[in-house]
Amino acid sequence: MKILLTGANGYIGTRLLPQLLAEKHEVVCMVRDTRRFAIESDFGNEVKVITGDLLKPDTLQQIPQDIDVAYYLVHSMSGSDADFADLELQSAQNFVSAIKKTNCQQIIYLTGIVNDDELSKHLSSRLAVENELKNSGIAYTFLRAAIIIGSGSASFEIIRDLAEKLPVMVAPKWVSTKCQPIAIRDVLGYLSGVLANKKAYNQIFDIGGPDILSYREMLIQYGVSRGLKRYIITVPVLTPKLSSLWLNMVTAVPYSLARSLVDSMKNEVICKNNHIKNIVPRKCLSYHEALNLAFEKIEQNSIVSSWKDALNRGYLETSFMDQVKVPQNGTVAYKVKMPFERSTEEVFANIWGIGGSRGWYYVDWLWSLRGFIDKLVGGVGTRRGRTNNTSLQAGDVLDFWRVLLADKNNKRLLLYAEMKVPGEAWLELKIIEFHGKNYLSQIATFRPNGLWGRLYWYAMYPFHLVIFSGMAKRITRFKSDL
Repeated sequence: MKILLTGANGYIGTRLLPQLLAEKHEVVCMVRDTRRFAIESDFGNEVKVITGDLLKPDTLQQIPQDIDVAYYLVHSMSGSDADFADLELQSAQNFVSAIKKTNCQQIIYLTGIVNDDELSKHLSSRLAVENELKNSGIAYTFLRAAIIIGSGSASFEIIRDLAEKLPVMVAPKWVSTKCQPIAIRDVLGYLSGVLANKKAYNQIFDIGGPDILSYREMLIQYGVSRGLKRYIITVPVLTPKLSSLWLNMVTAVPYSLARSLVDSMKNEVICKNNHIKNIVPRKCLSYHEALNLAFEKIEQNSIVSSWKDALNRGYLETSFMDQVKVPQNGTVAYKVKMPFERSTEEVFANIWGIGGSRGWYYVDWLWSLRGFIDKLVGGVGTRRGRTNNTSLQAGDVLDFWRVLLADKNNKRLLLYAEMKVPGEAWLELKIIEFHGKNYLSQIATFRPNGLWGRLYWYAMYPFHLVIFSGMAKRITRFKSDL
């Protein structure tokens, strides 16, 4: 069976793809930028990759006519309140126009539970997308899920951040809202189970695990799973805006995503129908089992995908990979060239292990302070960490950086800043040989935006003198365990 997989490099798509391949399907992956899709290293010639932007109808002409089923796995939880709903609807309309020109027999869409009469803006947007896909005239199957629990999922990481860091939480009243979490493994099972299943045609299913819990109960149970006793005090004074700011400061989520989540948490997300059990019989994991499975993946450094690796402003953002070539004109730079006697493999292992739990090797408290300030002004901060402690690839998040290039063969790592700065910033670390000696080359490049950008650079210059020189020295001397 020939399948179109949109959002193939997203959190769900990345995990669904190998499952479809294992079931011997022919998969066409549609992504906006093939540079973010590690096809050669991951899947070889098993899949076909096409480029397409759902906001640009003329880019969708590559969709093959002979596809049988299409997965619609694109959405944005962190677009701006002003226009994200219109853009999501436009994307669905463009998708429908393109897919109607093919032989597609089924559209499968993973969305959120929308059983309340009064919905948040984001859940309302999901419902509008459903209606647009229905109008295609092609058989549809919609799977509506609440919170998805799995290593790297936004919901799991938020629960993890809150429960691990705060013994006592002052929380808004939405922590009492009921929901029905589901394990990522079961979501994938349902996505696969409804594929070409005619009993699922033109059907809408709620999917959830066996437990109905409040957000408070999920946080408490997480603590129990980790041997942590947690106390939650509910106060009525935390408005949606204050709640969003609180979530933004305490967890890794940016403010825009926090606001979207908080707005949606007023809605009870419990399965109102269980018809899916008759179509795809399945014993779903409990919340506790889903947590334990996520812990196993984290401990094994085998997180397949993470919400943090999605673009900072959701799937509607312009491709950051266009920044892979560091500009030379109109920029300022701070360069460090540090000689070393150790093997290049040992030093590069330190470069490869940078960020996340290991930190930045030198005066980490200054990096943390910069991340805190970034959070205060609406940035991403440093709490995103890194998805995997032992691997890096283009598109990965690395604290408040984005990996543009991770080249083991040429021993080069190039990062692009996603922090709030008056301009654009790159950080390049690589190993070079010069006159028979090995050096660590570390270049911080900044393209200032006007006068404020230049003032920012010169204000930060004294800190760069200390941070980058010390950092280079530690990288060449640190004993890596990777």
